[in-house]
Amino acid sequence: MSDSWISVCDESVLVPDTGICAKVGDDHVAIFKVAGSGDLFAISNICPFGKASVLSRGLIGEVDGALYVASPLLKQRFRLDNGVCLDDDSITIATYPVRVSDGQVEIAA
Repeated sequence: MSDSWISVCDESVLVPDTGICAKVGDDHVAIFKVAGSGDLFAISNICPFGKASVLSRGLIGEVDGALYVASPLLKQRFRLDNGVCLDDDSITIATYPVRVSDGQVEIAA
C-alpha cells in the first residue's frame, strides 16, 4: 500500500454498529464504526465463503474481547482488527488502515 488516502464518505453517515460498503480502487471495503468507543475498522466486503460483497451488512459482535462481523450469508465471523475468520483460522480477509481527517473517512490506498 502507498501512503495515499482515499476519502470514502463523511463520518456523519456512519451509524454505530452497522457497516457501509465503499469501492476503493478495485476493492470492495466494509467500514464499521463501533458504538461506545467510536473505533473505525475497514475490512474486505467480500465473504470468502459465499463469494459475495456482503460483509458490510453483517452483525457486529464480540467474543473473548475480539470484535467481529458475522457474514449475513453463512454466518462465519471475521475479526475486525485482523480479518481472521473465528470459525476457520486458515481463512483471513484483507483489512485496511482507516482514519478520519477533517470529518471525512479515509482508507489507505
